Amino acid sequence: MGLSDSLKGALDQAKEKAGELAGKHNAHIDQGLDKVGEFADKATKGKYSDKINSGRDKAKERIDDIAAAHADGQDGPAEPPAS
Repeated sequence: MGLSDSLKGALDQAKEKAGELAGKHNAHIDQGLDKVGEFADKATKGKYSDKINSGRDKAKERIDDIAAAHADGQDGPAEPPAS
């Protein structure tokens, strides 16, 4: 087994664990993202509210995608759309 095989195996395990955790703790992750968004918004005095909210919403969508893919038994979520 080569180094690339070992790395691929480790990555697969990490993806599996991320999907498992995203499924079990989705509500807590969403709450954490909300708190981080609020903190960032306060720190920037509302100057970047739209960008902060957009980033938070995209992060929540990706977490939901990861949890759904894990629940469906897929390897992982589809690639994010190109920005």
